[in-house]
Amino acid sequence: MLKVLKNLKKSFSSVVVIVILLCIQAATDLALPDYTSKIVNIGIQAGGIESAVPEVIAKEDMENLLLFSASQNKNQKEEILNHYTLVGSKPNKQEEKAIQKYLGKDYQIKQDTIYVVKEISKEEKDQLSKMMATPLMELTTVLNEETENQIKEQIIMNMPSNIPEAQKQAIREQHLMELIKNMPEEKRQQMLAQFTDKINNMQDSIKEQAAVGAVKELYKNVGVNTDKLQNNYILMAGLQMLGIASITMISAILIMLLSSKVAAKLGRTLRDKVFKKVIRFSNKELTEFSTASLITRSTNDIQQIQQLITMLFRVVVYAPIIGIGGFIKVLTNSDSQMAWIIGVAILAVLFVVGTLFIGVMPKFKKLQELVDKINQVAREILTGLPVIRAFHKEKKEEERFEKANYNLMKTDRFVSRAMSMMMPLLMLIMNSIMILIVWVGGHNVDQGIIQVGDMMAFIQYTMQIVMAFLMISMISIMLPRAAVSARRINEVIETKVAIKDLPNLKEFDHSKKGLVEFKNVSFRYPDADTEVLEDINFTANPGETTAIIGSTGSGKSTVVNLIPRFYDVTGGELLIDGVNIKEVSLKSLRDIIRTSTTKRNIIFWNH
Repeated sequence: MLKVLKNLKKSFSSVVVIVILLCIQAATDLALPDYTSKIVNIGIQAGGIESAVPEVIAKEDMENLLLFSASQNKNQKEEILNHYTLVGSKPNKQEEKAIQKYLGKDYQIKQDTIYVVKEISKEEKDQLSKMMATPLMELTTVLNEETENQIKEQIIMNMPSNIPEAQKQAIREQHLMELIKNMPEEKRQQMLAQFTDKINNMQDSIKEQAAVGAVKELYKNVGVNTDKLQNNYILMAGLQMLGIASITMISAILIMLLSSKVAAKLGRTLRDKVFKKVIRFSNKELTEFSTASLITRSTNDIQQIQQLITMLFRVVVYAPIIGIGGFIKVLTNSDSQMAWIIGVAILAVLFVVGTLFIGVMPKFKKLQELVDKINQVAREILTGLPVIRAFHKEKKEEERFEKANYNLMKTDRFVSRAMSMMMPLLMLIMNSIMILIVWVGGHNVDQGIIQVGDMMAFIQYTMQIVMAFLMISMISIMLPRAAVSARRINEVIETKVAIKDLPNLKEFDHSKKGLVEFKNVSFRYPDADTEVLEDINFTANPGETTAIIGSTGSGKSTVVNLIPRFYDVTGGELLIDGVNIKEVSLKSLRDIIRTSTTKRNIIFWNH
C-alpha cells in the first residue's frame, strides 16, 4: 500500500493544503460545543451575565454587599473594594466605556453614585467572582420580601416580651437592611450564620448561578436594561457560531474538492503506469496475468484506491484531532465524572466493527478474484462467439457464465448485507449513548453538579469522539480491500519484463540487409516440460521465398513469434541483418520488420 501512496508526491502541495484545512476544520468543530454551552448557561439561564462580578454597581448596593463581605472575612471587604473605582464627575476611558455598555450613551452620570470594576485579568476576575459569590447570595436572600418578613419576625420573637406592640410594628415597617446595619456586629453575624452555612454547603455551580442571578438584580437597581444585555450576548454568540460554522463548511468543501482531485490524479498516474508496463509485456507476462485480470487491475482495483484516498486524509488527520481533542475538552470543560460514558461508547463501536471486520475481510480478497473470473469468462465467450455458435455450445457457455456470475453475486451479497448492518447498529449505539448521557446528566443537573449547557456540550463532544472512532473503523474496513487492490497493482508495475534491451546495444549490418538466420535455435514455452523447437537451422535470404512445412502444432507460428522477440529463444541464435536480435533494441528490431525496406518471404504450409 505504501508503494502506491508514494505516487502522491506529484500532489504534495495539495496534500499539504488538505492537512492544513483538516486541522482548521477540526479546531472549529471542537469550538462549537463551547458556544452552545455558553448560549444556554450564560445567554439563557444567566441573562447574558458572564460572572458573579458586577461590572457596574450602585454605591448603596456596594455598601450593602461590603457589609456581608465583612461578616465573612474582614480583609475580603478591602480586597473587593480594591477592584472597583467610584466614578467621579469626569470618568476615565475605561469607566466611560463600561457605563456606555451597560447604562447607555445618554446616561447622566452623577458623581460618587456608581462603582465600576477596574481592568483586571481573567484570573483575577475568576478569583473575585468566587470571593463575591457568597456575599451576593446573602444580600439577595435578605432583600427577598418573603425572607425579609421571616427575619423580622425572628428578630421580634427574640426580643423581650415586654416590648410594646408599637415598637414591634415599627420594626416590621422598617427596611431590613437598616435593621441589620444598626445591629451589633456579634448579633448580626449570629443572625446571618444560618444563611452562610446553607450557602457554603451548596455546589459551586449552584452557588455561581445564584450569584449571577444576584448580579442581575443589582444591574436592575442601577438601571441596566437586562433584556437588551441578554439579547446582545445571545446575538454575538450566535454570530460567532455562524462564523465558525462557515469556516467549517468552507474547509469541508475545499477538502472534498482537493481530496477528489488528488485521488483522481493518483488514479490517472497508476493507470498510466500499469498501461505503459503492460505495453512492454512479452507473451510470457501476458500469459501469467491474463487479459481479464489486467483489465480488472486497471479499472476496479484502481477505483478502490481512489475511494480510499478520498477518505484517507480525513481519517489520518481529522479523526485523531477530533477524538483526542474532544476527550481533552470533556475532561477540562465538562464534568469528568461522565467520562466513563465515552469509554462505553468507544468499546461498543469497536465491538461491532471488530465483529464485522473478522467476518467480512476474507471476503474482500475473494470478491476481487471473482471479478477477475467473471471478466475472464465474459471475454472468452465474447471473443469466441462464432466458434460457440458453430458448435452449438451456447447452453454450456451460459451455464459457465451463470456459475461465475452467481459466485460473484453470492459473495457481494454477503459483504453488502454485513456492511448494511453496520450503520444501523452504530446509530443504535449513538442514540443509546445520547439517552444515557441525558439520564446521567439530568441527575447531575438536578444535584447542581453541572449545568444544562455543559450537558449539551458533553453530548456534542461525545458524538464527535464516537464519530472519530467510527471514521477510523470505516477506513479499517476499506483499507484491507484497498490493500488487496494495491498489491495487485504493484504486481503489475513491479513485474520484471523477460524481454528487454541489453545495456550495450549494436546496430544492424546494412551490408546484410534482409537476411534472417536461425542457428541451432531451440525454444521452450514458460513452465513447459519439453522443447517446442529444437536445433532449428535455416537461412531466409532477401528476395527469396522460404517455406516452412509442418502439421498443426509443430511450431510454425512459434518460429515467426521469435523473430520480433515476442518470445526469446532458449538456445542458439537468431540473427537479422547479421546481428543477434538480443543485441539490438526492441524498437529498432520492430521498426526494421515493419518497414518495407527489408524484403522477406516466409510461407507456412500445414502438412
